[in-house]
Amino acid sequence: MRDVSIGQYYPAISFVHRIDPRFKLVILILYLVTVFFCDSFFSFGFMTVFVLVAILLSRVPILKVLKSLRFVIIILVITTLLMMIFYTDTETAPLAEWGIFHIYLNGIYSAIKLGWRLMLLVLMPTVLTLTSTPTELCDGLESMLHIHVLAIIMSIALRLIPTLIEETDKIMNAQKARGAAFESRNPFKKIKAMIPVLIPLFVSSFRRADDLADAMDSRCYRGVKGRTRMKKLKAKLSDFLALLFWCAVTVCVLFLNYNWFGWTFIAVLSI
Repeated sequence: MRDVSIGQYYPAISFVHRIDPRFKLVILILYLVTVFFCDSFFSFGFMTVFVLVAILLSRVPILKVLKSLRFVIIILVITTLLMMIFYTDTETAPLAEWGIFHIYLNGIYSAIKLGWRLMLLVLMPTVLTLTSTPTELCDGLESMLHIHVLAIIMSIALRLIPTLIEETDKIMNAQKARGAAFESRNPFKKIKAMIPVLIPLFVSSFRRADDLADAMDSRCYRGVKGRTRMKKLKAKLSDFLALLFWCAVTVCVLFLNYNWFGWTFIAVLSI
């Protein structure tokens, strides 16, 4: 549980850490849209290269980023297998058949693309949370949307993820000391063993939320009214360059998938 990367900040001095959080959020949205436009293996490889470049520029250990995939690997495997088994192609002959199940070559390609897309959708948000503190993300979101309540909710949620993970680890160790078996190979026994963990975790979460509400109330928190900021966000030239770079990456991906878009874009520029 301590290896979960989402919600944990990795302190370092890097170009990615210094990017304005507002630009990080815009780049992330642009990246997610671009990933959904990827349709060929070349475009997927193109995006993977730039994700690796972003990880190297952030100076975050690549193994720490890849640990975020450990908790979605089951979803990746199940999704790709279902796509491969239930894919239908009336134009080509199946490679293998088992009763009602048929495996086609295009089905294998589609399953690989789907798993690759899910992997990319997990990696970049992980890099965002590792290189940005919850306070920075909260300030960036509030500055963009001017919705203080939504920003503070997101900030509290990100802050509580590592705390809940640590609390879960403590509860599981306490249950193990009392003879609970969490390493059983039987999935039903595993689910049954998790019930004594979930109940005290929910109780402690509600108690922590109540304590947080009392602390905010005792400090006269009244929302956005009358609030000032010690640090104001200021965009730099490097922030605009990073945004332009990802815009160029998006155009390149669209060009790789839809050649007509690329030629239209070039024709518009020439006019």
